[in-house]
Amino acid sequence: MVMRARGFTLIELMTVVAITAILSAMAAPAFKSLVAGQRARTASTDLYAALVLARSEAIKRATQVTLEPAADTWQAGWRIPNPSDTGHPVANHGPVQDATITGPDAVVYLPNGRVASDTPPSFDVAVDGAETHRCVQVDLSGRPRLQASGC
Repeated sequence: MVMRARGFTLIELMTVVAITAILSAMAAPAFKSLVAGQRARTASTDLYAALVLARSEAIKRATQVTLEPAADTWQAGWRIPNPSDTGHPVANHGPVQDATITGPDAVVYLPNGRVASDTPPSFDVAVDGAETHRCVQVDLSGRPRLQASGC
């Protein structure tokens, strides 16, 4: 009785590697778009949460609370300064990489939770490689909402 060696031949192994490489190359663009879409969703959700926090702090503290960009643009991040202690902000958010966020200069919440503006603020979030924009809108009563398309 002759025993044959078990395992794969080099030709079988190389065939499987080649097929895997071809399938990976075909899936990479779709995966890249999926990741960019998730980054846009994350950025818009983080901005939504900051708006909810700023509104909540304005009501809790019974004073005006502002959500403002950390630098000249929103993609550089945003912050909520502490109205009673300038050295300790309420919240800070870091920059959003490969994104374009357009919005107002700042969003100011009044002590009653309403927005101190005549026009409702909105933010358009676009991430490089994502198929669609995301929108965060704030109504004049101060409640933010997310929209799965651009503003």
